[in-house]
Amino acid sequence: MARGYMGRVLFVDLSKNKLRDEALDEELCRQFIGGYGIGARILFSRQKAGVDPLGPDNTLGILSGPFSGTPAVSGTRYTVVAKSPLTGGWGDANSGGYFGAFLKFAGYDALFFTGISAKPVYLFINNGKAEMRDAAHLWGKDTYQTEEILKSELGKDVEVACIGPSGENLSLTSAIVSRIRTAARSGLGAVMGSKKLKAVAVKGNMKVPLADEAKTKELRKKYLAELGGHIVWLKPFGTTFLVDIGVQSGDSPVKNWAGVGVTDFPDFQPIAKEAVAERTEKKFACYQCPIGCGAYMKAGTGEYKYEAGSRRPEYETIAMFGTNCLNNNLDSIIKAADICDRSGIDTISAGAAIALAIECFERGLITKADTDGIEMTWGNHKSIVAMTEKIAKREGFGDVLADGVKAAAEKIGKGADQYAIHVGGQELPAHDPKHAFYFATSYRLDPTPGRHFVGSELSDAPNYPSGLLPEFDLRSFSGRGEARKRGSNFHQAVVCTGTCLFVFWAFPNIDPIADFMRTVTGWEITNDELLKTGERISNLRQAFNIREGLNPLEFKVPDRVLGKPPLKEGPVAGVTVDEDTMIKEYLTAMDWDLKTAKPSKKKLLELGLADVAQELWP
Repeated sequence: MARGYMGRVLFVDLSKNKLRDEALDEELCRQFIGGYGIGARILFSRQKAGVDPLGPDNTLGILSGPFSGTPAVSGTRYTVVAKSPLTGGWGDANSGGYFGAFLKFAGYDALFFTGISAKPVYLFINNGKAEMRDAAHLWGKDTYQTEEILKSELGKDVEVACIGPSGENLSLTSAIVSRIRTAARSGLGAVMGSKKLKAVAVKGNMKVPLADEAKTKELRKKYLAELGGHIVWLKPFGTTFLVDIGVQSGDSPVKNWAGVGVTDFPDFQPIAKEAVAERTEKKFACYQCPIGCGAYMKAGTGEYKYEAGSRRPEYETIAMFGTNCLNNNLDSIIKAADICDRSGIDTISAGAAIALAIECFERGLITKADTDGIEMTWGNHKSIVAMTEKIAKREGFGDVLADGVKAAAEKIGKGADQYAIHVGGQELPAHDPKHAFYFATSYRLDPTPGRHFVGSELSDAPNYPSGLLPEFDLRSFSGRGEARKRGSNFHQAVVCTGTCLFVFWAFPNIDPIADFMRTVTGWEITNDELLKTGERISNLRQAFNIREGLNPLEFKVPDRVLGKPPLKEGPVAGVTVDEDTMIKEYLTAMDWDLKTAKPSKKKLLELGLADVAQELWP
């Protein structure tokens, strides 16, 4: 077995309460690295198309990467995969913290769950020994309570990934929480809840084997000294430094994507980075992270009460509950974020649902009779918090919003769908394609639609060595196809190693990934091989969706997101995104069909995916 891996995968049949170990194949690792690469390979091979996302045949995977738990900078991440109940296609959610490293210290690289337990259970792994345990005493507890109980029972050195009441109640916007970090997107908390799997607790001191430990540590020291760029802002402020930038540049959505920050939301300073910093109690970092962009908040002493130790809300959370709802009451945003963290809800989706409710209320599509007497108006922070609590409890009108904006708009009717900002069922994050054009392609064409951390022609560009990406005009919609292909494909490989993108973007170039792969695994790997591996992973994730009958070209990207009609004022005034040109050029570069987005048979065979080619091209 290659170094960097523990060499063991656990398969759990919850219906039969059976656990089975399987050796991790080295060729599988070389071809798909880890994370959602291996996850996509396992699910495509072993799961039939058309399964119910909340049924027993959907497979839930939790996977580390070869860098997780090693000195590589920064191997902090783990990935959850399954068929998404929110989109009906490929689903994955990525998280930092300590869980990914400790999964390996406990002796496993990956876990896969099928079936549905007859009663609430949790999985406990202790230094290579795995067992299912009763979780009746945990069911109904929030995520913080669940972790505290398990730590009191199993020891303070146990790491926990769990769902809260939202996952138990099968809310399609529910997440999986590891206290300091969350695997939030794709609604995978609902998949975990459907299986009656409350938590996974891992504990151990097994060492991740390295091909060359001394050189790996030397590389760590070398690259730590070379980190730069955005970490000057991330260290003191975390992602909240983006609030100021987002509002003033036009990147942040305002008024459910219909407004303009400089006119509709001019007073943003009460929720900007300095205001958040004043309420910060202390910082925290993920496993061996040199940046430490997380923080805990002081206790809420004003109108909104929240305990000391609540997590600092990220930029996305502040934007979705703030600018997108015209709300500049910071305490209410911290409170809403705390509700989501404890209940296990994706804050992006929750904030989008609140904005939809406000717009529908303002337009007369719903009234106080529908919203349990809550007056849903722009900037009404009391109503925002109250409705967030209802979403968390799946109570009253909160039950309508708990499955996301697509489902909510269908229930509301009366044309509410035109105000539901999503692509393929996934609510959009707080980044506007009119400001950064590449998001439009990401939101539609990534196998997880409506997502921002998916790689593009721009997201990693400052770090690419000369010649790896072709040059293109940043302000032009054309000429991006090949650059996007290469940038996105390399991104796939980076994510699958377990590397945090905030650290990756701070490297002087992309070379550290291949350098660490060589010292960790012992493979003589190059940037070109990583590009090809990323392309293989990208095509396999896309093939999963094609097999499920999804065509991303049939998804509807909301007109207001694309600037149809263009805004008349503000930093992105007059911009209409030429989505068609960018899509055509990217599909051509990827060798995906221009009408179906299906990877060509030639491309799949070239990537060594003969079985996939046979299924898509029988």
